[in-house]
Amino acid sequence: MISQSGRTLINMDQPHLISFKKIGQLEQGYISVFEFEKFLSFPVKRLFWTYHTPESVIRGKHAHYENIQVLIAAAGIINVTTETVEGHTVKFTLDNPNVGLYIPPLTWTILQYSHNAIQMALCSELYLEEDYIREYDQFQLLIKKKVE
Repeated sequence: MISQSGRTLINMDQPHLISFKKIGQLEQGYISVFEFEKFLSFPVKRLFWTYHTPESVIRGKHAHYENIQVLIAAAGIINVTTETVEGHTVKFTLDNPNVGLYIPPLTWTILQYSHNAIQMALCSELYLEEDYIREYDQFQLLIKKKVE
């Protein structure tokens, strides 16, 4: 999607993968660059990362009313299942540090990590507990309202 200013923006409606520029060679290593203003329609207000998550632990299991996120597997593998308020379910595998997953608001997200996974998350909002939808039944009510 291209904005009126000519910037390339990512689609804001559905979860989807974003490829970051990969510079370098196998012999020397790589650098990936993500220029926020070129690819995001929101300012990043918060960055967090998770690590040392046991493979048996399922994380996420929530959605946000307002917060937008881009998830990146800086190391390891992260399996992500997303469900939108429209009822679309998609599974993604993040296993490359030059690919991120855009997650819009009102998207239920479930994450499972490999033992060595490091996840970085870019967020449009500061942490606010009131922004979380933590009960799946509550999320399903939003789906039902959207369908009606």
